[in-house]
Amino acid sequence: MLSALIFDLDGVITAASAEFHYLSWRRLADEEGIAFTRADGEHLRGINRAESLTRFLNGHTVTATQRQDYLQRKQRYYLELLQQMTAADRLPGVAALLDQARSAGVKLAVASASRNVRAVLQKLQLDDYFDVIGDPSCVVNPKPAPDIFLWTAGYLRVSVREVVVLEDSAESVRTAIDAGFRTVGVGVASADLMVYDLSDINLDRLAALCVPVER
Repeated sequence: MLSALIFDLDGVITAASAEFHYLSWRRLADEEGIAFTRADGEHLRGINRAESLTRFLNGHTVTATQRQDYLQRKQRYYLELLQQMTAADRLPGVAALLDQARSAGVKLAVASASRNVRAVLQKLQLDDYFDVIGDPSCVVNPKPAPDIFLWTAGYLRVSVREVVVLEDSAESVRTAIDAGFRTVGVGVASADLMVYDLSDINLDRLAALCVPVER
């Protein structure tokens, strides 16, 4: 039985936020003379702020004060870009799937590595769809650890076997599977079901993932 859907934010609900993160890191890199490519930006997907900064620095030694300054500047640049976001920045199939799930009584949640998740959902005009919105402040161990998925399922009072996690991070797909969840991977072949965007699926296909397999 399908009881709940847990969505990642960047790369699943919208691509604009991930692009804004990349542009913010790139601006900081240019200012500080740090090499940073789009491929480097891909390695920061689904990772919390502190770990993202460590990967961004790539061995560069900085003081604790400099780390804090970098994080504050990057956040400021991101929030400036976020003002451009509108409902048109939803990825294909998102609104239709949310409407199907809500009509069927399936609980809806977002579990994101971003502390900006609520602001992004408001810009996308999607915040009212979700029963719970999880961010790194909800757990001790942030993504790619499965803690935020487990916390969200617990909040919704549903079994992990009745939940489908929709993710675009291979690391988060792996940890969600290890924790017992069913998974949809946007461009992630290791998931129980891989799609290119949410227009490729409907609620029936997701419910089929939660049907016990007879052995």
